[in-house]
Order: sequence, then C-alpha cells, then structure tokens
Amino acid sequence: DIIPQPLLDQYLSMTDPARAQTVDTEIAKHCAYSLPGVALTLGRQNWHCLKDTYETLASDVQWKVRRTLAFSIHELAVILGDQLTAADLVPIFNGFLKDLDEVRIGVLKHLYDFLKLLHADKRREYLYQLQEFVVTDNSRNWRFRYELAEQLILILELYNPNDVYDYLRHIALTLCSDKVSEVRWISFKLVVAILQKFYTNNANALGLNFINELVVRFRHCSKWVGRQAFAFICQVG
Repeated sequence: DIIPQPLLDQYLSMTDPARAQTVDTEIAKHCAYSLPGVALTLGRQNWHCLKDTYETLASDVQWKVRRTLAFSIHELAVILGDQLTAADLVPIFNGFLKDLDEVRIGVLKHLYDFLKLLHADKRREYLYQLQEFVVTDNSRNWRFRYELAEQLILILELYNPNDVYDYLRHIALTLCSDKVSEVRWISFKLVVAILQKFYTNNANALGLNFINELVVRFRHCSKWVGRQAFAFICQVG
C-alpha cells in the first residue's frame, strides 16, 4: 500500500547480476545508496521486504557496494530501531569491521552514531575490537587513525571509567606515538578527554594512574618528540 508492488519489485531486482551486465555495471551501488530511503518509506514494519536484498548487497563482490552500505548503516539502524538492528544489522556491521580499509572507513566515520544505538551489553562487546582499527591495510593511511581518535573522543561517553582505562587508554597511548603529527595532535585531545572522563566520574585513582603513566612514557622519554608530546598534552589540558 505504501509503494506500488511493481515498483518495489523493480527496485529489489537491482541486485540481479544479469542487470549489472545489461543495464548498468553500477546498478548494485545505486541500489545500496538508495536503500535507507526505501527503508524509511516502507517503515520498520516492512523491513522483511528489504532484508534479503540488504544482505545480498552486504556480500557483493564489489567493495564500492559494501562501502556504500557501511557509510549508511548507522542511518538504517535509526530507522529500524534497536531490536531489528541487533538481529539484522549487527552481524553485517561485524563483517564490515573485518573488510577492506575502503569499507571499514565507512563504519569508522560513524562508529559513535552506531554504537550509541546498541544496548549497553551489546555495545560492550566492541571494546576489544576497537583496537583493531589501529591496524590498517596501508600504514600510510594516517587519516584512518585520525578518524579513530576523533571517534574515540565521542565514544568515551558510552563506557564507564573502568572500561575506558582497561581498553581505550591503550589505544590513545599508541596513537600519541604515531609517526604523523596530525594523528598525534588529535590523540593529545583524546588523552585529555580520557582524564576529564575519570575526574568527572570521581575515578580519581584511575586518573592518577594514567597521569603517572603519561609522565613515565612521555615526560621522561629519551627522545625529544616524547617530551614534546607531554608538553602538548599539558597545553591541551
């Protein structure tokens, strides 16, 4: 009743490999780009009409198709709500996390937007996986690590101080020693945000431990770049 059935059938047939050969080689990408809009029009109660098509697109051999979905999966999660997201989108999200960097960047750019929609217990499962974003297919892809630091500043609010200390602290320290200055700069802001997280939540012991670690690692570093990092962290703070 919302979309004429022939029109919906025509849209769903865009994933047919034969159409890529006869109509447009980019047709699957166009289908992926339009999917959140179609899902919004149909409403979450009619998600079953699109679910198979979405899963087909998510496993498409063309990385551009998967990349398009990765950039919009957070928008689809808002449309579908937490139950359908947990059941149908989380498995695909997990697949994108292990994909090519060209696909992973789509997930990374909106990581906070997606994680905040999950229940706390489901969200907590991603704490360890966040460390995997530090490793990229191409080490020269420094913007990937920059984006990670930016997202982590936002993500801090989603986790308690103990989880931040046990998992996110290590990532921040790694990024503070990055070879690229832009990554180090945004990482200094991340370190200060972590310290603020500790002290605003009365986790003073964790804050003091982290400060002592920063002093040992950077203030007393044998290399000038480490000591400079400590000065910059103090400046940001």
